[in-house]
Amino acid sequence: MTENNHRTGFAALVGRPNVGKSTLMNGMIGEKISIMSDRPQTTRNKIMGILSADQAQIMFLDTPGIHKPLHKLGEYMNQAAIGALNQVDVVLFVVDANEKKGAGEKFIIEHLKKVKTPVLLVINKIDRLDDKSKLLGIMNSYKDDLNFSAMIPVSALQKDGFAELQEEIIRYLPEGPSLFPEDELTDQPMRVIAAEMIREKVLRNTHDEVPHAIAVEVNEFKERPNGTVFIRATIFVERESQKGIVIGAKGSLLKTIGQEARQDIENLTGSGVFLDLWVKVQADWRNKSKMLKEFGYKEG
Repeated sequence: MTENNHRTGFAALVGRPNVGKSTLMNGMIGEKISIMSDRPQTTRNKIMGILSADQAQIMFLDTPGIHKPLHKLGEYMNQAAIGALNQVDVVLFVVDANEKKGAGEKFIIEHLKKVKTPVLLVINKIDRLDDKSKLLGIMNSYKDDLNFSAMIPVSALQKDGFAELQEEIIRYLPEGPSLFPEDELTDQPMRVIAAEMIREKVLRNTHDEVPHAIAVEVNEFKERPNGTVFIRATIFVERESQKGIVIGAKGSLLKTIGQEARQDIENLTGSGVFLDLWVKVQADWRNKSKMLKEFGYKEG
């Protein structure tokens, strides 16, 4: 490929919750843009990560895990993921090498059959396979489901298989100049990324029913003359009992959440950050369309 046929395009990552889509995108672009946790449905909106290489620029869309929705938020998440299939140049269908193909994968495959976009089957978490020879069996279990343009085993955690995956993605991108500056990693404003990073730390530090009832809104984001950044954010929960859990004894858990989130935000911005966190109750917000829109969850 010469400099004259530079390629630029969009690649959507789709798959069941918790198959490693966010880890894969972050690894490909080399920075943490999309939040990660071991809890399903961590990603709630389409997040774009931008990879600028010598011969191409790839805009990755990390979509929410497609699942059976239990509330309006779940419906929005599915619409965001499925809607991305017709808006990109190539689809990365990510599956977990350690999980048997089930109803979730079959549901997604049925949607993939309706799009004309090339689909790459990305078999993730191969580092956890006790026997690499099992890969052939995994590939065979999918080969009759869809006419995949390629099947690529990877380990998003160890960044294994990334070169081959990048090469395959570029193969299906149209020729054209870059759409974003080389040093730009996402189209999301920093306040949105900051809100997501705060939510990730709540997910990692709480248990049981709390994580899925969490929303975060950045109320104030100011760059100070001394080069530091002031961020005031509100963590919303659905019940008073959840508020107590997030705050913790004498504010201990909220302090931990703030310290961990501040570190991630500083790593990404390169600036010192003062993070002011508050916790409020907004009953049943996941089923209220108005609240969902205020928190940035959009249909399609």
